[in-house]
Amino acid sequence: GDEGSRALWQSICDVSRKEFQALYDRLGVQLEERGESYYNAGIPAVLEELTAKSVAEESDGAMCVFPLGKDGASDTSKTPLICRKSDGGFNYASTDLTALKQRLDEERADWLVYVTDVGQKQHFDMVFQAADRAGWLQAEVGAAAPRVDHVGFGLVLGDDGKRFRTRSGEVVRLVDLLDEARKRCLEQLQERNADMGEEERETAAAAMGYGAVKYADLHQNRTSNYTFSFDRMLDLKGNTAVYLLYAHARINSIVRKADKDVAAALVPGTIKLTEPSEIQLATSIARFPEVIEALLDELAPNRLCEYLYELSGAFNDFYANCKVLGVEEEASRLALCEATAMIMRQSFYLLGITPLMRI
Repeated sequence: GDEGSRALWQSICDVSRKEFQALYDRLGVQLEERGESYYNAGIPAVLEELTAKSVAEESDGAMCVFPLGKDGASDTSKTPLICRKSDGGFNYASTDLTALKQRLDEERADWLVYVTDVGQKQHFDMVFQAADRAGWLQAEVGAAAPRVDHVGFGLVLGDDGKRFRTRSGEVVRLVDLLDEARKRCLEQLQERNADMGEEERETAAAAMGYGAVKYADLHQNRTSNYTFSFDRMLDLKGNTAVYLLYAHARINSIVRKADKDVAAALVPGTIKLTEPSEIQLATSIARFPEVIEALLDELAPNRLCEYLYELSGAFNDFYANCKVLGVEEEASRLALCEATAMIMRQSFYLLGITPLMRI
């Protein structure tokens, strides 16, 4: 485009970038920006390669990738992936194919995960199929084949069962949800923790509020729609980040009272299990690796959320039935406490939630 239009476009990008960064700062997100325009120069070569490999073909003036039929030939009766419009213009497919190739060839990616709403599933399935037919997803000598996945997610609904919006009908901004959650947690802490310093209270409110919004989203089946509710996500007794953060802080309080370097004592033979609730807690702790494997295999964060809630419940049963401090089994039970807290902190890290040592 002309210089004036490009300057205006750049100004819009700068304003958007500033607003996005404010959101990323709240979420603790770090990223390397790659806008669509970054890939524009590479599109012609990619389309030429797809044509040369008989993956893409012209149809009514457009460049298309048709699904393969049972005979292995293009089935022109089915909906194609249009990677260049009939007027010569490029589109999302053009950019997505070029971005995929760049990430494989230049970034040397071994696993690409595309996160969009579930409505984009067919599009990305077709992009991945085109890449596979072009040979981009084949394994190199001595290496595994690159993996590509589309992670679709459902809609966030309001109490009326429709897309979550403000009372005036506008789309709700995520930054406003985060700030409201932090505000409510701050009010909660002011009522429950009067002895907490102002700076510590502000830090805790941010961790709880932002964590609550993240957890409310991640603990759902990602392909399902769900109804947004501040009351549910900030519940101190339900399957929420707030409940789990309090549980983690309570475990750390027990360890602090012992006034010992419990982490250093986590060596083979320290833990001895005799009570049923001890065995149940240890079993839950031991399941952590298989939960992570399931999460990676299914790309389903709710698997980890379910496990974290289960682990917290197992610890509550253990603590209700087994005295920890001042008993013969203190060393073993403190080690169980510390192991539970360590697993919870690792889980919080994977979910993007900041753990709190004291609330």
